Amino acid sequence: MEQFPRGTAAPIERIQDNLIARVERRALNRLCAAMPGWVTPDMLTFTGMFGALLVFAGYLASNLDAGWLWLSIGGYVVHWFGDSLDGSLARFRKIERPRYGYFLDHSCDGFATMLVVVGIGLSSYVEMEVALIALVGYLLMSIHAFLSVRVLGELRLSYLNAGPTELRLILIALTLAMFIAGPERPIVWQLNIFDLFVGGVGLLLIALFAAQTASTARRLAKEEPPAHRRRD
Repeated sequence: MEQFPRGTAAPIERIQDNLIARVERRALNRLCAAMPGWVTPDMLTFTGMFGALLVFAGYLASNLDAGWLWLSIGGYVVHWFGDSLDGSLARFRKIERPRYGYFLDHSCDGFATMLVVVGIGLSSYVEMEVALIALVGYLLMSIHAFLSVRVLGELRLSYLNAGPTELRLILIALTLAMFIAGPERPIVWQLNIFDLFVGGVGLLLIALFAAQTASTARRLAKEEPPAHRRRD
């Protein structure tokens, strides 16, 4: 359990039921135990940001040579290492700074996601307009997660049995497909198979946001009925 940011009344319940959560947790616990004392959670947070910059640079440079896509793939690994381990290390060492960590971690997550998605859009494989649909979907789901922290005391880290790690694996697979297949010809309008995949993921996230918003609103409506009903 993590503490709410100041001004709220209850602890945050972390909800994570993605497919590889248990395997990942065991790996992170081992890495935490093996981490040298001079490594701090903040260092890992900025390591994750460096990984996102590598992803961005790889996609951008792939316009010159497809081999640069390997830099993006390596960047995803570095980003996973830093982003997944920073909070885990703080909890392992019992040195959590809940408000500071909450603010810094999610701020960096948003910026890192922007780098990744814009990098994909700047490559020759996916149209920028399509990539931005995926970015909108991610940001909407982030808004939902942050609102849920405030009104429900829940921080949901996965949806549809998928979380950040599964998403990174999907993006690595997508990047490998880009390297193997090269820029694809349009299939529908001016959209190729990579456009359709990235755009489809974005539309799925937008639809999931709408469904989760409706579900949460119904739950809150039951917990907080109108004043005249409470008096009855």
